[in-house]
Amino acid sequence: MSSAGGSTENQTTPVVVTGMTCGHCVAAVTEELSAIPGVTDVAVDLVAGGDSPVTITSTGPIEHDAIVAAVEEAGYTVARGGEAPTPNHP
Repeated sequence: MSSAGGSTENQTTPVVVTGMTCGHCVAAVTEELSAIPGVTDVAVDLVAGGDSPVTITSTGPIEHDAIVAAVEEAGYTVARGGEAPTPNHP
């Protein structure tokens, strides 16, 4: 829901996290990312032992360094390049 006259559009930030193998891993990453100010939702598509796409929904932009720090605090790493694959840009 959005209020009239206010800009409440959420922003999504895709990243890829490596090293997760189970639901506990997902919970740890989700907890750390959710602690970043402005984050409203974290969705993880677990690829056990592989590169798992993660979509972070927030009320505004999030610093990439904050995302990397949160993922590392949980014990995992953001894949090189740090973002999920997106369509080609011109």
